[in-house]
Amino acid sequence: MSNNDIIVSLDIGTSKVRAIIGEVTNGTFNIIGVGSADSEGIRKGAIVDIDQTVQSIKSAVEHAEQMVGIQISEVYVGISGNHIGLQSSHGVVAVQNEDREIGEDDIERVIKAAEVIALPPEREVIDVVAKQYIVDGLEGIQDPRGMIGVRLEVEATIITGAKTPIHNLLRCVEKSGLKVKDLVLMSLGAGGLALSKDEKSMGAVLVDIGAGSTTIAVYEEGSLCATSTIPIGGEFVTNDIAYGLRTLTDQAEKVKLKYGCAWIDDAAADVVFKVLRIGSNVEKEFNQEDLAAIIEPRVQEIFHLIRQEVKRLGYNELPGGYILTGGTVSMPGVLKAAQTELSASVRIAVPDYIGVRDPGFTGGVGILHNVVRRFRGRGTGGGSANKKTVNRSKQSAAPNQEIDKKPGLVERLKNMFSEFI
Repeated sequence: MSNNDIIVSLDIGTSKVRAIIGEVTNGTFNIIGVGSADSEGIRKGAIVDIDQTVQSIKSAVEHAEQMVGIQISEVYVGISGNHIGLQSSHGVVAVQNEDREIGEDDIERVIKAAEVIALPPEREVIDVVAKQYIVDGLEGIQDPRGMIGVRLEVEATIITGAKTPIHNLLRCVEKSGLKVKDLVLMSLGAGGLALSKDEKSMGAVLVDIGAGSTTIAVYEEGSLCATSTIPIGGEFVTNDIAYGLRTLTDQAEKVKLKYGCAWIDDAAADVVFKVLRIGSNVEKEFNQEDLAAIIEPRVQEIFHLIRQEVKRLGYNELPGGYILTGGTVSMPGVLKAAQTELSASVRIAVPDYIGVRDPGFTGGVGILHNVVRRFRGRGTGGGSANKKTVNRSKQSAAPNQEIDKKPGLVERLKNMFSEFI
């Protein structure tokens, strides 16, 4: 296997850090390795301790490396959070080729033109996603390469983020000894994997319920049009269990994973378990119905908040309904609770690859799916991929660009004079 065929995603979540290795061979994409580690240093989706986060990343990557027997050096990193913003933009360029055929360079230039927007100093561009291209007034073009035209336009969505969380994320990955190949918005990656073309076109809500936060992404007319993050997730269910059963948080998490049920009618009275109570050495026995009585109200509250947030974003009833993903939704009964509370069509999205058939892996696999789609299509994604490389170097390496040029000039002068020495 050559390294060119290998791509690696890094999903840094509140409860887990996941490294997923994908292999692209002869146009087919497969998952060949997965590494997972408990996440330390992350609270409600935000990095609060650099060193602990670095250790978690190293642990997940080592786990994945051992599974496949290769060394990972570059990763595509997922990013999310309430600092993410979307902005519409428009770019226009003249087609450069003499024969007026639109090429890759024209797409790069029009994407860069769309990227020129006024941004506050504390924010930076993460990605530019083309919604459609327009060639000499003809709209609705997804891939204009090879077409003949004079004027090329693009309608794009600019994805921006706050510099502090972005740079802290990059710092953690770099301190782990890895090179960040690119940042991928988790909602964009997961949406490309989990949503069908019709769902994106008609309108649907992708809901990623993690441990510390829930990310909501609204798709309409084929593209991402709104995103939001609410600071509530599976950890709140765990905390409720800990209070309700008067036990330690670690024990509450284990009980939730093993016996948890979010719909009390599906819970069984004959499924019993014991937990050690805080402040005593005595174990007390509970059954699954007792546990469901604690979990169900909290899960209903989470979906109530999701529905309110979608309304706040300006969307009421979308034909595609809600698509759920994230580690928390794998609990039995979550689907019924969601259908009741949201009063809409709801389904759970699970990646269809061996070794990652769990809603918790949707984000990580979605990052890889996003990268593979770019390289295959080279249409909207191709322009976006090229843009991002330019954008990242422009923002990270701009101060050093002049310095980089000077040694090159000195070297050339040395070489010239060496001929006369």
